Amino acid sequence: MTVTVSREGAVAVVTIDRPRRRNALDAVTKKALRAALVSVAEAPDVRAVVLTGAGGSFCGGQDLAEHAAALAADASHAFDTVEADYAPIVTALATMPKPVIAAVSGTCVGAGLALALACDLRVFADDAVLSTAFTAIGLTCDSGLSLTLTRSVGESRAKELLLLGSSFSPAEAVSWGVAGSVVPGSEVLSEASSLAGRLAAGPTRAYAETKSLVNSALLAEVLHREALAQARLGLSHDHPAAVSAFLAKERPSFEGR
Repeated sequence: MTVTVSREGAVAVVTIDRPRRRNALDAVTKKALRAALVSVAEAPDVRAVVLTGAGGSFCGGQDLAEHAAALAADASHAFDTVEADYAPIVTALATMPKPVIAAVSGTCVGAGLALALACDLRVFADDAVLSTAFTAIGLTCDSGLSLTLTRSVGESRAKELLLLGSSFSPAEAVSWGVAGSVVPGSEVLSEASSLAGRLAAGPTRAYAETKSLVNSALLAEVLHREALAQARLGLSHDHPAAVSAFLAKERPSFEGR
């Protein structure tokens, strides 16, 4: 199983479990994650959810080995997964009628960062590594990141993080406006579970209404526009060449086309 669900009273802990791949998301894992989120969202005895990753990483984003195979098979459909899988996962997190806390350790990049920002609250390990990462392989952002990151840190900072793709720390993220607490790595899951327990004992229906009011009605439109943009970039020269370079552990060279 690449996604597991455990229970601590009224708290459900959803764990992405591909530690050897830094919990990168392949087709099986994306479908399992979506199913797990729908299941806990619909469970009446679950009143708060923790999303985390196994083995010291949160999520390394898309599994690029699988993506490279999809590009080679049919580049025109390699990004179908953005709307078919990533958009429903993000929507499930954002619209779930109960609070969701991301417990973030280790690697949290690309779509992994987008998942963390789609959650309502975050607890970060102090040594976690965050990055938008997309432009490093000739892509723009997806999974709602163009909206959630901009709302968190502002337009200017979001552009800087998205265009440069540089890594940043949880302390920097929090100082820029990404709501969350920063704790030692050994305390991340316990702190997130404690926070979830506190919320699970609260007014769940009030939390659901609050999420509905705060979450942007633009999310569905943004997810669709991101998918179209990624599909266009999938047919570019730079993107598949950059993916091949990444998998070969080489530095990509971009020609701007």
